[in-house]
Amino acid sequence: MDRNPSPPSPSRDEDGDEAAGGDCIGSTVYSKHWLFGVLSGLIQIVNPENPKSSSDDEEQQMELDEEMENEICRVWDMSMDEDVALFLQEFNAPDIFMGVLAKSKCPRLREICVGILGNMACFQEICVSISSDKNLGQVLLHCLYDSDPPTLLETSRLLLTCLSQTEVASVWVERIREQPAIYDSICFIMSSSTNVDLLVKVGEVVDKLFDLDEKLMLEWVRNGAVQPQDQPQEDSEEQPVFRIVPCVLEAAKQVRSENPEGLDVYMHILQLLTTVDDGIQAIVQCPDTGKDTWNLLFDLVCHEFCQSDDPPIILQEQKTVLASVFSVLSAIYASQSEQEYLKIGKVDLPLIDSLIRVLQNLEHCQKKPENSAESNTEETKKSDLTQDDFHLKILKDISCEFLSNIFQVLTKETVAQGLKEGQLSKQKCSCAFANLLPFYSPVVADFLKILQEVDEALAGNLEESFPSLKVQT
Repeated sequence: MDRNPSPPSPSRDEDGDEAAGGDCIGSTVYSKHWLFGVLSGLIQIVNPENPKSSSDDEEQQMELDEEMENEICRVWDMSMDEDVALFLQEFNAPDIFMGVLAKSKCPRLREICVGILGNMACFQEICVSISSDKNLGQVLLHCLYDSDPPTLLETSRLLLTCLSQTEVASVWVERIREQPAIYDSICFIMSSSTNVDLLVKVGEVVDKLFDLDEKLMLEWVRNGAVQPQDQPQEDSEEQPVFRIVPCVLEAAKQVRSENPEGLDVYMHILQLLTTVDDGIQAIVQCPDTGKDTWNLLFDLVCHEFCQSDDPPIILQEQKTVLASVFSVLSAIYASQSEQEYLKIGKVDLPLIDSLIRVLQNLEHCQKKPENSAESNTEETKKSDLTQDDFHLKILKDISCEFLSNIFQVLTKETVAQGLKEGQLSKQKCSCAFANLLPFYSPVVADFLKILQEVDEALAGNLEESFPSLKVQT
């Protein structure tokens, strides 16, 4: 079955009073007796009374009886209810699921058991209990080596839930660090899977891990950087060495068109990598990797995000991914200016066009309604700084820093070309100056000197509009 059936209705015909009262789980209408029966059936699957070892029985272990699948799927749906989740915990259901995961070869059954644990982990008390069980933790992490995409998806969902709980996040980070093979498994998924849902969830796990623990991120960056000295060259071809950046890029390309949120996640992973020098080197040190990264991100900002025919409000949807993309492009631009794909004049004007368009749209998004009914009390002013405002400010800061870096290397020829093609029109220059001043005054002043040589009239108009520049020029 592709989808889970609905949870069972209470069986009032069999034991009316019992089903309506003492047999109910917490404040729900779900039956304890029925649930006991399903869990007992699970125990029988992994610990049969008369075990056999024939090939027919082994084949049957790969399949799940339809009736049993329906019942365990109902438990999966029911486990989203806190009363049911707590009851499962009290009945030691996690131990039963651990037994299933350790012994069963049935992909569907393994998927469902991890899925139920994932639902249960959404409740803090249970999440702490599951996370404190070292044996269960090892069994769950071992599921990352599974070849079944649905099981991998549910395992990733469970991991992300646990990593999002402050009390237990460090426990899982340490367990993952202790199992280096997890790096290979995750890289293999990112580099080879075509399952977009799985790629997004695995990306969220990697993003969370890197955000939580810089040390782990550095270990993963260095994992594929150097071949083991004692490994013969011919063996290295048989055992692929995964490097984190190409794997992230491959996953980003896969989710790009189908899942914008997933693309956002992978761009943020790249941004986190640029916060450490080893991460930047992992991107730019190999020319092919640097070029692939640059080309993908350059294409996103120049041909996909915040285009000239998009409404300004589109920036609200794209603000976080744009901040990540510009941040990574800026890091590459600053460290690899000698590369062919970063030739001055070849990329500067399209980037200037994109950056200024973003800044123009930012001005539109940050305008407050004139007839706002809100009062100007201190409390209102604090509440005005929403999470959206925060992300827009980050995007503005990153855009201005990147734009200033590009302005610093512009030549007279490039400025002339920009004036001719429209990337450096009066309106766009005014927008750039308004955002760059006063923090980047020396950069703007130097750009104005070049502009005076190319178009003295425009330079004069801009100088009149921004009097602070007269003192510097």
